[in-house]
Formats: sequence, structure tokens, C-alpha cells
Amino acid sequence: MQIPFEPSLFGIPINIHLVLEYLSFFIGFRYYVYLKKGYPDKISKTNRISIILGAALGAFIGSRLFGFLENPVFNISIQNCIQLLNTKTIMGGLFGGLLGVELSKKIIHEKNSSGDLFTFPIIVGIFIGRIGCFLSGTKEFTYGKQTTFITGMDLGDHLQRHPIALYELVFLALLFLSLKTYQQKLNSGELFKLFMIFYFTFRFFIEFLKPNVFFILHLSSIQILCLLCLCYYAKFIYLKLRYAR
Repeated sequence: MQIPFEPSLFGIPINIHLVLEYLSFFIGFRYYVYLKKGYPDKISKTNRISIILGAALGAFIGSRLFGFLENPVFNISIQNCIQLLNTKTIMGGLFGGLLGVELSKKIIHEKNSSGDLFTFPIIVGIFIGRIGCFLSGTKEFTYGKQTTFITGMDLGDHLQRHPIALYELVFLALLFLSLKTYQQKLNSGELFKLFMIFYFTFRFFIEFLKPNVFFILHLSSIQILCLLCLCYYAKFIYLKLRYAR
């Protein structure tokens, strides 16, 4: 199979990345509905809907904002505005969704943890989406720098590059299995926190393998976002490390 993978149906080209992106939303949502059936949810239906809306709005704003900051465009034009609306990143979506949830919970005075139920559907959704990123090769900004390492692949530009999307697929599979294994030993709310901490830590380091635009302290906008997220969970990380020690 050649990368980028560009199939066609009856002579019509298919955007495989877009197809898998929509599929990730659909399967992730269906998985969420499946888990919710056997989940003793302490949050009322009305509050749960408010939380989901807060997450969706926060994710939309965050994904666009940090997607734009990955390769900022400062010239104001209709074309650039359209590009801004179409540019998105899962990292901004996750952190924006987190802030949207926390804000909505404060507004509706909901104190129960709400993230655990979303954890595994989010991982499955990201996994499916990353398959699309890998199949798109260098047409999506998920490819790595040139490398002579054994994992180097031609992703469409005849250069051996780090297949960042494949690295992430392996990581997500291991993270899913690990969290599933220890899920019953965790307190309410800890499952989602651990997912965010591990995923954002992984993304912080993997970003060094991408041909990024680096801003402050030789860090990309995504890496700065990763540090913000880890700072957000600093107290939880400290308590967990202290307990483990």
C-alpha cells in the first residue's frame, strides 16, 4: 500500500482521513453510550447534557486556537479565516474540552467527577483518527523529521521520516490496556486525570521528533500546552508520586 493512501470509489477520490475522522466520532460516541448503560452515574441527565455541551464548545474553541498556533497566520484575509476554522488539533480539543467541562460544572454547581466515563471512548476515537493521519502521510502534519532509524518510512515525499502517527497508535493501545487493567483500583475521577497526564506527557516528548515551529524556550505551541495541562494536574501528580513513594 502506498502512502498517502488515496482510494477512489467509482472514480470519485475519497478523503480517507476525513472518513476515519467522522468514524472516530461515531464509534467513540457509540462506545460512550454502551459504557453509560452499565455505569452508576451520580450526575443527573440534565447536568450530564450541560457538561457534554460545555465539553463540545470548549473542545471546538481549543482545537481551533491551538491548531492555528501550530502554524500561525497573521495576515487577515477570507482565505486565512477559512483556514483557521478548518485547522484543528486534538490536544487543544482535549484541554479546551477540560476547561469547558470545569466551567459548566461550576455554573450548574455539579461536584461529582464526570471525566471517567469519557476516557476510553476518547482513546478509541483518537486511535481511529490517528490511523487516518498515518494513511494521509505528509498531507497531514503528523509526520516526523527525517531519520536513519530503523522505523523510518517514506510517507509520501520519498524521505525516510519518523512515523509519528504509528508511534502514537502503539502508545494509545498500551495506555488503553494499562488503564483497563488498573481501572478498578482507581478512585472516582482518577481515570481521566491519568489519561490526560500520560497522553500529554507522551505528546510533549514526541513533538521533538516533528519539524515544528518552536516559540518560547525552543518549545512548540503543543509542548507549551502540554506543560499547561501538567501544571493544571500538578497537585494530583504530586499526591500520586508521594503515595507511590
